[in-house]
Amino acid sequence: MDWIVSDGAVLRDGAMAQGALALADGVVADRAPADAARFDAAGLLVLPGLVDIHGDAHERQLQPRPGVDLPVRLALRDSAAQLVAAGITTAYLGVTLSWEPGLRSLPAWRALKAALPAARAQAATDLRVHLRFEADNLDALEDALAGIADGSVHLLGFNDHTPGILKKLSDPVQVAKYAGRAGLPAEDFVALARSVAARRHEVPAARERLATAARRAGIPVLSHDDATLEDRAHYRAHGATICEFPMAEAVGVAARAAGEHVVMGAPNVVRGGSHLGWASAAPLAERGIVTVLASDYVWPAMLEAAFAMVKRGVLGLPAAWALVSANPAEACGLADRGRLAPGLRGDVVVVDPAVPAPVAVFAAGRLGWLAPGAAVRIRA
Repeated sequence: MDWIVSDGAVLRDGAMAQGALALADGVVADRAPADAARFDAAGLLVLPGLVDIHGDAHERQLQPRPGVDLPVRLALRDSAAQLVAAGITTAYLGVTLSWEPGLRSLPAWRALKAALPAARAQAATDLRVHLRFEADNLDALEDALAGIADGSVHLLGFNDHTPGILKKLSDPVQVAKYAGRAGLPAEDFVALARSVAARRHEVPAARERLATAARRAGIPVLSHDDATLEDRAHYRAHGATICEFPMAEAVGVAARAAGEHVVMGAPNVVRGGSHLGWASAAPLAERGIVTVLASDYVWPAMLEAAFAMVKRGVLGLPAAWALVSANPAEACGLADRGRLAPGLRGDVVVVDPAVPAPVAVFAAGRLGWLAPGAAVRIRA
C-alpha cells in the first residue's frame, strides 16, 4: 500500500516545514499514486525512522532473569515488536560473543544466527547484527569469521572487557554478577576467567584476522570503550572507523579530528549522565564531539534523547534528530536511509511532540506500527 502522510511538520533537508510526504513502492516519492491511503499528521512531526547502531536490550527477552532462557524465536519476535513501537526502523542488535557461558556464549550466538533469517522476514524493523567480539574469545574466532563471510554480521565491534573483569575477581559482589549471567558457581567463573587470560598472547593475531575479514566483506568496524589515544590509534589501524563509548573526552576529540563518528548512549542523555560515571553525552554532542546516540540498553531512549537535546536549548530538532537517524546511517554506510528524500527508504516515524512519542511508524513504506486510537487518522 502507498501512502500520503499529510499536514504534518516534515523534516527535509535539515529543516522542518509543513507539508505532505509521499511513500510509494517502499521509498519516499515525489508524489504518491491517486489511490494512496492518507495518514493525517496534523499537529504531528514527520521524521526519518531511527537508526540504532548498538542496542542490546534484546538480551532481556532472551534471558528475562539470570538462568531463565526463552526460545530465541519468541525473544526476537518480542524484540522486533518493541523496536518498531519505539520508532526504530533499522536496528543493529548488539550481540556479544564472549568466552562467558550462557547469554553471550558461542551456543547462544549460533542459536540467534539460526533464528534471525525468519525473524528478519517477519519484522517491520530492518534487523541487523552488530557482533561485539570479545578479544579473548579465541575458541569462537572461526564462527565469527564464518558469520562475517556469510553475511550474518553487518557491523563488527572490537570488545575487550576481560582486563576489567580480571580486576574485579577479588570482589565477591562483582563475581556473583558475572557468574549469575554465565550460569556458573562463582569459583568456576573465576577459574574460567583466569584460564582465558592465560591465552592473551594469541589475541593480536585473532584481531588481525577479524579486521581482514571485515575489510573483505565491506562491513563497518568500530572499537568499544577506547580509554586512551593509543587505543584509538590501535583500532583505527585495524579498520575501526567508528569510536564507540570513548572513556575520555580526548579520545572522542581525536576521533572527530580524524573524521570518525563517535557513539555514546541515549540513556546517558535521558538520565543526565553516564551510569558508570564517564563523560556526559549531551554537552559532547552539542560541541560536535559525539555524533551518534545509540539505544544501548533502552530502545525508547533514542527518541527521548533527541527531544531532551532540544529541550537543553542548544540544538534544534533537525540537528538533534541527526544524532539518532542520519548520522548513524552514515556511520554504518547506509546511504539509503536516515533522511527523507525521494528514492530513499520509506522509513518514517510520526511523533506527537507533546509527549513525545510515536503515533505511527512506517518501515520501507509500509505501516509497521500504529498507536492506540490513531486509526482515526487513516483515510483509505
